[in-house]
Amino acid sequence: MTIQRWWRNRESLNRVLCDLLAGEFARLRPGGSPPAHPHRWPETLPLGPDGVGADSLDLLQLAAALNEALHLHRSGIEDYLLMHRTVGDWLDVCEAALGRFDGALSFRTSGSTGEGKRCEHPLAALEEEADALAALLSGGAEAPRRVVSVVPAHHIYGFLFTVLLPDRLAVPVVDGRGTSPGGLAARLGPGDLVVAHPDWWGALLRSGAALPDGVTGTSSTAPCPPDTARGVRGVGLARLVEVFGSSETAGLGWRESPDAPFRPFPWWRFGDDGRVTRRLADGTVLSATLQDRLSHDEEGFRPSGRLDTVVQVGGVNVSLAGVQAHLAGHPDVEAAAVRLMRPEEGTRLKAFIVPARTAPPREELYRRLTDWIEATLPAPHRPRALAFGPALPVNGMGKPCDWPLATCR
Repeated sequence: MTIQRWWRNRESLNRVLCDLLAGEFARLRPGGSPPAHPHRWPETLPLGPDGVGADSLDLLQLAAALNEALHLHRSGIEDYLLMHRTVGDWLDVCEAALGRFDGALSFRTSGSTGEGKRCEHPLAALEEEADALAALLSGGAEAPRRVVSVVPAHHIYGFLFTVLLPDRLAVPVVDGRGTSPGGLAARLGPGDLVVAHPDWWGALLRSGAALPDGVTGTSSTAPCPPDTARGVRGVGLARLVEVFGSSETAGLGWRESPDAPFRPFPWWRFGDDGRVTRRLADGTVLSATLQDRLSHDEEGFRPSGRLDTVVQVGGVNVSLAGVQAHLAGHPDVEAAAVRLMRPEEGTRLKAFIVPARTAPPREELYRRLTDWIEATLPAPHRPRALAFGPALPVNGMGKPCDWPLATCR
């Protein structure tokens, strides 16, 4: 089977462009109203105020984000973006530019309150992984007949599983993001491959919905909690293939049992210095620094936590340090601590606030901070429970410690 260049598929290019621009638009206007139909804009939709809602400065940033992701500057025609103002026009420019150069793409990590980090990948490396995933996912009892995606296409996981993989499987892609997990489950059938993340699988379990026979799932962005991975099998999922990796590396390994180690993809070499390397067919050597602690044995590797303060909220990497610094920058805040809620508390962030000496009374302070958080942070980065006290919580050894939600307000 001859596989066409991914961007020749106008529908795939449209999903990547719309998801990337919608994500960038949300970053530029935290707390603002999202554009209408953010997951699938019609090609005739203007990008300006009478359509997506971008002003001239927004357009400059949106064009820069697209240029960075698709390396349009390598074509020399990236300036045409600012001469045209509809979604279809920008698709045309991207298609023409990628026709001149499509050898690399960049994916941006979540920067929480900052810019994040740009991670460049040769297309050949991503295609090698997509080939391996196609072989892995075609090996079940039910051949994939369509990909049902609940993840954005411009993140590396979404690009691999909803852009490159469907071409190799020769199956269509259905966007399931506008439907609840329970509602989507009712529309699935044999041969569906659901591309989701751990929080989505957890929400499916909580919905109480059962899955029909022959449905396969994938999960990435973080290890799926074992109870969730076992639970979705209990409601009918035929296979759950977890892929572990990051924006910096793409996939490092995969597994089908939450009790098993991840089996590394054969091209990776793991060093003792926290780095991984791989050699491409053309001799190019790639290397990256791991963001997670991994313990190895002869069967594979197991993740044992991040090396930084990044956590997962709704499938999005969020820097606790970044959110903490953002809160501490408010004039009514003397100090702040931010943590992921414990499982019994929820799946969002919580914050402990030490009010500044000049801060208003507690009720007024709570209102000010929640309004400010809503207006200045993207949804996954917003603490949903605020606790207040005269000093940040510490344990008997004087080290920072957790606090119960009961102390809130």
